[in-house]
Amino acid sequence: MKKKIVILGSTSSIGKSLISIIKNDKKKFKIELLTANTNYKDLINQAKQLNVKNIVITDIKSFEKSIKFYKGKKINIFKNFENLKAILPKKVDYVMSAISGIGGLLPTYKIIKHTKLIAIANKESIVCGWSLIEKELKKNKTKFIPVDSEHFSIFSLLQSQKGKSIEKVYITASGGPFINLPIKNFDKIKISDALKHPNWRMGNKITIDSATLMNKVFEVIEAKNLFKLDYKKISILTHPKSYVHAIVKFKNGLIKILAHDPDMKIPIHNSLYLNDEKKYDSKDLNFETLNNLTFKKVDTKKFFLIKLLDKLPQHSSLYETVLIAINDYLVLKFLEKRINFKRLTNLIDKISKLTEFQKFKKIKPKNVNDIYRLRDYVSSKMDSLGI
Repeated sequence: MKKKIVILGSTSSIGKSLISIIKNDKKKFKIELLTANTNYKDLINQAKQLNVKNIVITDIKSFEKSIKFYKGKKINIFKNFENLKAILPKKVDYVMSAISGIGGLLPTYKIIKHTKLIAIANKESIVCGWSLIEKELKKNKTKFIPVDSEHFSIFSLLQSQKGKSIEKVYITASGGPFINLPIKNFDKIKISDALKHPNWRMGNKITIDSATLMNKVFEVIEAKNLFKLDYKKISILTHPKSYVHAIVKFKNGLIKILAHDPDMKIPIHNSLYLNDEKKYDSKDLNFETLNNLTFKKVDTKKFFLIKLLDKLPQHSSLYETVLIAINDYLVLKFLEKRINFKRLTNLIDKISKLTEFQKFKKIKPKNVNDIYRLRDYVSSKMDSLGI
């Protein structure tokens, strides 16, 4: 029997990578639902190629255009996630949550009850809404697997170990395009420079986060949430090769290292096949690469946003949403050429420390709407600052 699949954000880089894997093994999978926000043409083409009967297009204008663009009767087009029960009357086998940004939280939360397993690549869902998602996973007996290369690596390393046996977790960071650039030259950085990641090919937003290392702030929060770790047990190491993705030191003296080529298809492939041991056509082991691996502590004078972690509460709070909202807003301003790179990092640091935002460190989200309301409030506050 074919495994039933849902892909939230199928036109994203993660979604496209998963589809390319499925296309090579069509006899094993049946896609029940694909979704996108604005990229309706690619979405409909995906649905045609893979014989998918149901798609969701969440942007209203794009939804309306899609109705005119596609005049066939074989694809049902929906504008939101209110019809999930009708679309998915029985639990599917696997959902990939690959929607980018905080907008992916609600669809991720809503679809948990409709799947046996959910793989989450949406960083914001875990950073802002993990306490809500975890409850929903337990309530519906839905299994979970992280897809971020670092968290998938930690997840894999812990399969035969109990969480309480962990002494230290190390998450690696390539350091982005500016790891060797002197800080005195940061005010000369152009958008095109910041988008030239040395190892990974990603969307513009996450590529900028990698350049500022704000992505590592979020990844540490993710690791804390997912593996129930104290922040003191998580460290970041710069590792320019992006070959080792996580290192775990256990209390019994063992140290486990997980390495693979900088290719997101590897964790995606393994999340899909899990224990099937399906072969992935990866490169041969490169001993020259192994012999030239380097690891260093993060230069916090250059990448000072890492120090935001020192002020975070151990418990989950709404303040994580504040950080996400501030970063999203300012990265967009940078990509629109409204602020330069140096001002981008300075403003993230400065605004996140505003007194009026500190109270949210003591408040936990009660529901998804709490998170979205705060996101909107922070955006409104940013508008009032005239950035």
